[in-house]
Amino acid sequence: MKILVIEDDKSIAELERDYLEINGYECDLAADGIRGLEMALTGDYALIILDIMIPGMDGFELCARFREQSDTPVILLSAKKEDIDKVRGLGLGADDYMTKPFSPNELMARVKSHIGRYERLTGKDGGKNGGNRLLKIRELEIDKDSRRVFLGGEEKIMPAKEYDLLLFLAENANRVFSKEHIFDRIWGMDAIGDVSTVTVHIRRLREKIEKDMDNLQYIETVWGVGYRFKG
Repeated sequence: MKILVIEDDKSIAELERDYLEINGYECDLAADGIRGLEMALTGDYALIILDIMIPGMDGFELCARFREQSDTPVILLSAKKEDIDKVRGLGLGADDYMTKPFSPNELMARVKSHIGRYERLTGKDGGKNGGNRLLKIRELEIDKDSRRVFLGGEEKIMPAKEYDLLLFLAENANRVFSKEHIFDRIWGMDAIGDVSTVTVHIRRLREKIEKDMDNLQYIETVWGVGYRFKG
């Protein structure tokens, strides 16, 4: 299993490579955004580790362009600690965001977590999750064949749009989507109505699948961006 590290600081890139190889992964390195994007789009990678401040093309632009063609997990790294950079990165489709300096062990834990989650959601785990027809996240189960939803074994009755919205978010766990994106995807660009219906449906979903509205376990709001399903 291969991972691509896009990082212009040679010492950091080599440190990441060493830890990845110790943990059983193959690792390729790219030192600039242009080369990094080319490798990301043509290589068979399980995950991309992407620094934001790289020459040629910064990590934000690279992430956005890569996400147009691939749903492979992306972890952004940055020395910037401002929330606005984190929100921007997640809004562009990154799966995670870590600030430097970071613990190599924490990075490895996140790498393994994202790869495992991606394999379960895409069925690349060898069918260990019911041939990918049964999507299970903690106590929540979504049966895609019967279009039924269960929470802790109890069935939750959902109209078609609520089910479609839940399935879309769950199949794209940890990615942030704007209300506009969700509306276009679930209702269609020519649908009658506006993005406020997304807020209404999110509230209804939460009422059905969240046990504690003050401690959300599944659908969280990313302020200023949209919503994310916690995988």
